[in-house]
Amino acid sequence: MSDILIVDDERDIRELISDILRDEGFSTRLAANSDQAVAELNAAEPALMILDIWLKDSKMDGIDILKQVKRNNPEVPVVIISGHGNIEIAVAAIKQGAYDFIEKPFNIDQLLVVIRRAMETARLRRENSTLRRGEARAAEMLGNSAPFRRLREQLDKVAKSNGRVMLTGEPGAGKEIAARYVHAHSPRAREPFVTVPCATIEPEHMEEVLFGRETPERGIEAGLLEQAHGGVIYFDEVADMPLGTQPKILRVLTEQQFQRAGGTDKVRVDLRVISSTNRDLSAEIAAGRFRQELYDRLNVVPVAVPSLAERRDDIPLLASHFIEQFHAGQGLPLRALPEETCAALQAMNWPGNIRQLRNVIERVLILGDGTGPIQPSELEGQNGSASTSEALALGPQITSLALREARELFEREYLLAQINRFGGNISRTAQFVGMERSALHRKLKSLGVVGGMRVEEELMGK
Repeated sequence: MSDILIVDDERDIRELISDILRDEGFSTRLAANSDQAVAELNAAEPALMILDIWLKDSKMDGIDILKQVKRNNPEVPVVIISGHGNIEIAVAAIKQGAYDFIEKPFNIDQLLVVIRRAMETARLRRENSTLRRGEARAAEMLGNSAPFRRLREQLDKVAKSNGRVMLTGEPGAGKEIAARYVHAHSPRAREPFVTVPCATIEPEHMEEVLFGRETPERGIEAGLLEQAHGGVIYFDEVADMPLGTQPKILRVLTEQQFQRAGGTDKVRVDLRVISSTNRDLSAEIAAGRFRQELYDRLNVVPVAVPSLAERRDDIPLLASHFIEQFHAGQGLPLRALPEETCAALQAMNWPGNIRQLRNVIERVLILGDGTGPIQPSELEGQNGSASTSEALALGPQITSLALREARELFEREYLLAQINRFGGNISRTAQFVGMERSALHRKLKSLGVVGGMRVEEELMGK
């Protein structure tokens, strides 16, 4: 729930605004003067502030408070309201950093539109600011597995060019990290990297967010495309871009220019475009949800980002990295990962990929006792992913079997888990379970196990 601070010396006004906002699902705090406003700001930073210009019996007026907010809480959007407003006051407020200016008596629908727009803009600015500061670091571009090495080789080649890139892969596989890697190793590395989170921007606001706007009161407000000039614009989950916006983006890609909402001048931009999706865009095109022409423009260099299941060899390295990251950033315990825990992690299913692995490690560090190495038992039930101990737990199926049949079932499940852990590599599986490679082949054949194409090929002597 978003927290909004309402500062107005008229009790009826601030309570009326509060009641309306609460009905819309917001939480509110109220202040009647500058002292109360400052106290509320110091207690907790709000998501947005509604601030009256004229405050009776206050040490500071609204402009003074606005200056203090922009100095101490620069990411908090401020909407100015006043019954004595004029264009000079509006311009003064905007120059001091206010998001918008509304004159009393105001229309409630107008106020709600401005509030939602201000909060969305602030969210996008915070997100891009965080990414630019490097807090969402590309350190997760870690790995030594063959699929990861192939990915990095592709990205290194792509980075040298200016071609448009389409990254495909499962949710949480690291598509944005790959996009940032391309940017960081390209000639545009010193220029902006601006993310367009297509799935989270409200469709009715998408074009204003992308193209910006011009108004007499506020002048020019640059959109994300303009902010990315000279650098990279990254369309995250591009399949979620509204169908009505797609031809306009296509025109930008063709002409390298656009008009702001409410503007008449053409804005020229120099952009490199990177897109990502976890969907089958061919199916989206067939269903009429994505334009073929835009797909053709974006899909110049397709790059598939492997899932975590395809690079299980990297799981211990990634898990250790996350442990160190959480220790440095949050002060969580710096716990060791013994071999048996690494084996359990590698045998688990990871539908959420690297993001899910990161969440599991964080949860274990938070909920654990903070001492000693992480044990396999601590992974059980994490995010619905079964560890090997869960997969092999005794149940009605196995307890109803004779010993020989139960042993075969156990061996089959155990070997399948190990084959899965080592990505279908029979030689490495044999080495780990302590069997000769030929003996493991015979055992797999007797159990009717075929663990994927690589196993099939080795069993057939290819």
